[in-house]
Amino acid sequence: MNLKLGVDVAGAHNLLPKDGHGSSSAFVELHFDGQKYRTTVKEKDLDPVWDESFYFNISDPSILPSLTLDAFVYNNVKGTNSRSFLGKVSITGTSFVPYSDAVVLHYPLEKRGIFSRVRGELGLKVYITDDPTIKSSDPVVNMARNSETSPKVQEPVKKSEVRHTFHHLPHQTQAPANTAVPAAPPPVMRYGYEQIKPDPPPQPPKLVRMYSESSSQPVDYALKETSPYLGGGRVVGGRVIRTDKASSTYDLVEKMHFLFVRVVKARDLPSMDITGSLDPYVEVRIGNYKGVTRHIEKNQNPMWNIVFAFSRERMQASVLEVVVKDKDLVKDDFVGLVRFDLNEVPLRVPPDSPLAPQWYRLEDKKGDRIKSELMLAVWIGTQADEAFPDAWHSDAATPVDSTGAASTLIRSKVYQAPRLWYVRVTVVEAQDLVPTDKTRFPDTYVKAHIGNQVMKTKTVQARSLNPLWNEDLLFVAAEPFEDHLILTVEDRVGPGKDEILGRVSIPLSIVEKRADDRIIHSRWFNLEKPVAVDVDQLKKDKFSMRIHLRICLDGGYHVLDESTHYSSDLRPTAKQLWKPTIGVLELGILNAVGLHPMKTRDGRGTSDTYCVAKYGHKWVRTRTIVDNLCPKYNEQYTWEVFDTATVLTVGVFDNSQLGDKGSNTKDLKVGKVRIRISTLEAGRVYTHSYPLLVLNPNGVKKMGEVHLAIRFSCTNFANMLYTYTRPLLPKMHYVRPFSVMQLDMLRHQAVQIVAARLGRAEPPLRKEVVEYMSDVDSHLWSMRRSKANFFRLMMIFAPLFAVSKWFGDICMWRNPITTVLVHVLFIMLVCFPELILPTVFLYMFLIGIWNFRYRPRYPPHMNTKISQAEGVHPDELDEEFDTFPTSRNPDLVRMRYDRLRSVAGRIQTVVGDIATQGERMQSLLSWRDPRATAIFVTFCLVAAIVLYVMPFQAIAALIGLYMMRHPRFRHRLPSVPINFFRRLPARTDSML
Repeated sequence: MNLKLGVDVAGAHNLLPKDGHGSSSAFVELHFDGQKYRTTVKEKDLDPVWDESFYFNISDPSILPSLTLDAFVYNNVKGTNSRSFLGKVSITGTSFVPYSDAVVLHYPLEKRGIFSRVRGELGLKVYITDDPTIKSSDPVVNMARNSETSPKVQEPVKKSEVRHTFHHLPHQTQAPANTAVPAAPPPVMRYGYEQIKPDPPPQPPKLVRMYSESSSQPVDYALKETSPYLGGGRVVGGRVIRTDKASSTYDLVEKMHFLFVRVVKARDLPSMDITGSLDPYVEVRIGNYKGVTRHIEKNQNPMWNIVFAFSRERMQASVLEVVVKDKDLVKDDFVGLVRFDLNEVPLRVPPDSPLAPQWYRLEDKKGDRIKSELMLAVWIGTQADEAFPDAWHSDAATPVDSTGAASTLIRSKVYQAPRLWYVRVTVVEAQDLVPTDKTRFPDTYVKAHIGNQVMKTKTVQARSLNPLWNEDLLFVAAEPFEDHLILTVEDRVGPGKDEILGRVSIPLSIVEKRADDRIIHSRWFNLEKPVAVDVDQLKKDKFSMRIHLRICLDGGYHVLDESTHYSSDLRPTAKQLWKPTIGVLELGILNAVGLHPMKTRDGRGTSDTYCVAKYGHKWVRTRTIVDNLCPKYNEQYTWEVFDTATVLTVGVFDNSQLGDKGSNTKDLKVGKVRIRISTLEAGRVYTHSYPLLVLNPNGVKKMGEVHLAIRFSCTNFANMLYTYTRPLLPKMHYVRPFSVMQLDMLRHQAVQIVAARLGRAEPPLRKEVVEYMSDVDSHLWSMRRSKANFFRLMMIFAPLFAVSKWFGDICMWRNPITTVLVHVLFIMLVCFPELILPTVFLYMFLIGIWNFRYRPRYPPHMNTKISQAEGVHPDELDEEFDTFPTSRNPDLVRMRYDRLRSVAGRIQTVVGDIATQGERMQSLLSWRDPRATAIFVTFCLVAAIVLYVMPFQAIAALIGLYMMRHPRFRHRLPSVPINFFRRLPARTDSML
């Protein structure tokens, strides 16, 4: 099977006239991998449409990312049999996507040289396909249209394997250069594996520094930096102190050893019952811990293929017993067992191959060998072992899990959130409607729904059977598309009474995708009658009812499924628009301490906790540690980073699905942590203890602490700096923006879709978990949030008030020496106005350099003082935790109360946005985002030098001309300074 590159040449727009008569005869020439094809010539057309497809052979798929597709647009000159250049488009191999993700993109034509003059766009659809029915284009045929010889086409080689992967637990054989690994004694080889040596006693994490400002929250709620001993060595001050030359792929978590037991199958088991049947299962025991497989009815050669993992630090015995039993109603019968001495169990260190299972002869109660055999594999490994995620862990075994029924609810899991699309439906008009009542014209509207999303157009009361709406309806859909778009045309017969006139169902899989704002061609759809009619009626209706629609899947937007302040992904839906990665984010979830009991078991308080981390499309969930208020997870995960202006969210939850109530109860939230990537220095390891703070009707409460290790590694420094000049959201959000009401409605639908999809996984990520991680209720009214945003705003204006007071003191001659100096400075600036701006920029440069030594050394965290959560009134908390709409009586108060909350919620958002802009101004010189501050400080130095050299009058003239420039020289996208400013961090990350 050969891999091919498909190129669909759709058309061009607004080409430059080159024939001297205001037009051009354009054709496109494609170059790729030594092959060259041409389209036909479109005579006298500045907006030609080709709709021609070409297929290139890919000689070596391994070098595909380094190849480039070049599309040249030429004007055909008939008289001289020559051509003139109209523009070109170059597309790198990293932008090629499979056919299912391909959409038509309109690329602006580029110049060939400095003196070239081009304009216009070229529409191309580029994709990779391995369809064997598709043959490569014939270059002779395509080029014969223009009477030129065809180049030699390379023969494709055998296609290499193409895999689509996402990062989970790293399995590299070498650690990054900036990491270190712990010391270990030389291993003893036995059976081809390393024999484990006793580990030194674990050392408690060393508390290094506790951050708490006088104006900040209490010390108990503050962030604490720790110095744990991780797989890469001890972390001190964010740097790993290397203690050994060995490498470790899990260098952000503590190394934990587990005894793995893989129970594969058995053969030739004896019959135990009178009927000659056997219902076997296996029980793995070591000390007080055991794991039990499911029983298989009436099978003497059963197969289980299950892995058990026992924590080595909890093992109190030296002998492992694997017992085969027969399931019975009264008492289970003993079949046979296999014993292992733990001192003889080998140590497996990845990337060694997995240990092959072996057949072991069973022993009876007397110790004699019997005919039956059991296939097992027993080894000691760490959390880097491939069997770790799917194993049944001893620290996650539950009292109700003796049959393995709840095992899937406690395992670690990596989830991939579905790719979301905006569905834009433009309802234009309908024709030949047939109302039930022939004596009146219908008052019609269109109702559209996808799944649980329902939208309506306005009601048209035109005296016609051909109503016109021309309205846009927006929906959210997720791949794979399971729900159809269903539209019904309804007639409002009376108040509260509507009749369906026609209906049409459209599968979303056939809807056209687009990645820009090109026009989508409309289509007519026939409407089906909701009920059957007689044959005579059908004969009378000469024309069938139909509706005129324009439908597309908008892939140029980023579908917001989380709060815009804490967004973890800003990429558009269409993968062709994705930019290269700029780094890798690594997270080590170490442990939690001092957790508050969330339930009662056997008369004592306990918790069954697990952690969930979310970044981009990838969600991860650790295993559930049962009956432990100080659980140790020690699981490490990685994500690709495309933008630093994104937020990682880590939440801790209590698993409520393990009791007798089952899945009827909700998982309880313990707390969460938000970390903005731009606040992390590249290469630094952040090891902190984060307090888990939640707000309940009784006030703010600390539920415990979670220990995390975080590292952001930059892979492309130039691209990372370039992102600071790019718009925060994709281009379509600025070209065809949504209203605030539309974004709120679409975001709510997106969260519900993501929650429904992740809830169908195994184990499910429950709806309450997804909503809590996505901050689904952050837009609702709260008196506490409103006060918090108001005081944030006052903190921004505090320096202005201080300057005003200082100037008043100057005018009042409170300090004569300072007043004289200010007068001298004022006279000097009046005499030499060209020194004003250089002085200001130089002053900011010096402040930025001075603040470098005081730059923050830790990520921001939830701040109870900023959130106004410490002194909040009980009545305000009752209002915040009240339902929406309110549950308070009487009805009149409820109506007024809801109206107040709705209006005040908008005011709260506006005040918060103003405060955010001011906090971004403060972050320019605070080194909160070290890269942004470095860029701004450098700019200030350059600006100070330039403004000093150039005359002030010239600078003022240039600025004035630039501000009043012609609209032709303006761009619809935000400017570079605005893009840079919007990427700066604010204190929204510290808001509860």
